[in-house]
Amino acid sequence: MVKRAVVNRRKCAYCGACVAVCNLFATELIETFLEINENCNGCGICVEVCPMGALSIMEV
Repeated sequence: MVKRAVVNRRKCAYCGACVAVCNLFATELIETFLEINENCNGCGICVEVCPMGALSIMEV
């Protein structure tokens, strides 16, 4: 199992803060949909910057 960021779509405000800090290009905003792709290594920087608390790191 690998660790990856997971988004709670009910909490996400689609602000783009996670996209701005991800140097692996693992997060993408597509209109009103946040996608976490296979580039995610579970570093957690996106979780730290999310103002809505919509992201968490989980084993998938």
